[in-house]
This record gives sequence, C-alpha cells and structure tokens, in this order.
Amino acid sequence: MAQGKIYVSALEVAERAGVSRSAVSRTFTPGASVSPETRSKVIAAAEALGYHVNQLARGLMRNESGIVCLIVSDMATPYRSSLVKALTQHLQNAGKIAMLINTDRSDGSVDLALRQAIRYRADASIILSGLPDKSIADLCLKSGQRLVLINRNDDQDGTLKINLDDREAAGRVVTAFVRAGCSRLAFANSDAKTPSLMAREEGFVDAARAHGLDVIVERHGGTTYESGKVLAQKLMTRDVRPDAVFCATDLLACGFLDAARHQFSLSVPEELCVAGFDDIQQASWSSYNLTTFAQPVEAIAQEAVSWLGDEMDADLRRSRSSRRLHADLVWRGSIRAG
Repeated sequence: MAQGKIYVSALEVAERAGVSRSAVSRTFTPGASVSPETRSKVIAAAEALGYHVNQLARGLMRNESGIVCLIVSDMATPYRSSLVKALTQHLQNAGKIAMLINTDRSDGSVDLALRQAIRYRADASIILSGLPDKSIADLCLKSGQRLVLINRNDDQDGTLKINLDDREAAGRVVTAFVRAGCSRLAFANSDAKTPSLMAREEGFVDAARAHGLDVIVERHGGTTYESGKVLAQKLMTRDVRPDAVFCATDLLACGFLDAARHQFSLSVPEELCVAGFDDIQQASWSSYNLTTFAQPVEAIAQEAVSWLGDEMDADLRRSRSSRRLHADLVWRGSIRAG
C-alpha cells in the first residue's frame, strides 16, 4: 500500500480556493489584511484538505522556532511534576512548544539530547533545578539561547534567575519551633546539596544560633521518601533525640513522619514537631497534615515565560536579571501551637 501524503501545502490550498498563495498566508497571519470572502474560501479549502500552517518554517524565517527546552531532573517528584505542568501550560498559552530533556542520568545522553534540541533551533531553555551541571547552561548560552535558571546560583550573563526566600523561610520555622517549646532542633536534608536545599539548611542553622540553639544536621541520599525514612532512623536513634525537625522538602518529611510514627511510636506534634517545604499534595493528606511552605509554582512559571516573551535589545539580552519570590507558610498540625 502506498504511503499517504502527510502534509498539504499552502499552494494546494490556494489552488483549491482559487486565490493566490499570498492570500493563504495572510489568512493565517494574525492581524493581516484579507477580505471576508477570501478568508472564507481559504478556510473552507484548508479544512477540506486538512491543511495546517507550518509554524516551524514561519519561525525559522524570523530566526525563531518557538521551541523552549525544559531541562529537568527528578521529574517523578510531586513538586517538580507540578512545576513542569505549570510551565508547559504557560508556554502553550504563549504559543510556544515545550521540549523536555531528562537530566537524571549522568552519562553523555543529556549532552546529546541538548545538542539535538539545539539542532532543532530551540529559542530558549529553562533549567528547573540545581542538579544539572553548569556546562549545560553554558552550552545553551553559547548556542544563542535565552536561559532561565530556577533555584540555581549560576552567575552568568544573559540569564534570568528565579529563586525563593529560602533562608527567610527557614528562620520562620525556627521561630515556630521555639514558640512550640522545642529546644533540640534538627535539619534533615538529602545529599543533593542544590542551592535551594543548602540555603534552607544554612538559614535554619543560623536562625537557631540566633536563639542560642544548636542544630543537628543529617544528610542522606536523594530527595526521596525513602531517604526521609532513613533520616528519621539516623536522628531518632541518637542518645538525645531532637524534638523538632525541619525537612528540606515535603517528600523527605513524608518518609520522616512515617518512620517516626510507625518505627519509633512517636506522637506528632506532642512529642515531635516536623516541618517541610514545597506544599505538595500529599502534605495536606490527613495522615501527614504537614506544616510547610508553598512553592509559588504559578508565579515561577509566569515570571519565566513572561521574560522569555519580552522583546529585548542586545545589551539587555546580555545582562543578568533576577527574581526572588516569597514562599507562604501553610500551617497544619505537625507543629504544636505556641
């Protein structure tokens, strides 16, 4: 059986409608001048033939493809998946096409995937976490892309950096613990050591010291539920157990809470106060009822896509821009009122 034709050309539409090729182009160009009669003929012909505008070809004529790479690690985590969802929705609303690159593997596949995206002439990239190597950001910039960095501390020209007030949020957790009567504080972190996770850790330690309190810091593995359980085992088997723990993310906190309750029979918040960060869906479940900080996912996505859509002169494109967003405290039942 012969292979069916995949694409219908604008010329074929013009011939069927009995109009010029340029009339077809004007019909599908927003704001272009075309008579109602001509528009009606072209639309009818396009629908009959199954014609779709080749936006990629149009974009390349303007030296733009409309493609934006999302460079992501830990896509399976609830927070990261919610951010990917928000970004893709905002990009679609802006008429952009999202191309996803998974950076969980440390081999050459990431570099290969990014170079493939560059060959498709992607206009921009958004790096969604602190894990991907700085060389990836450098490659994006060298290819002429605009670059958005989320929760990273790279110091590169021609980028937009979006970060949160992680240190300030950590200070509020210390205040909540102190008001709850807690004095043996701990911070549970992964080994990822991304800028945002370390800012929370450092901010928590500094704020506790300002209250005259020391902090036990434990780190283990990836930023996963299982790591949270291991961190609970490490902290709860000490000679002196902490009575308050700030977990760097909600996913760690969920594992931590389950281990604390079921393996060590601790009552939360009566015997142990726990806080997290991200406000993932699971944090609101009655089994966790976790006090946490809400990541401003929609605001992050809006800032990123808006900046990518801004018209900029050459000097502004080479400069650095930054946004620092606020994370709201979501008070639930894992910390005693004080």
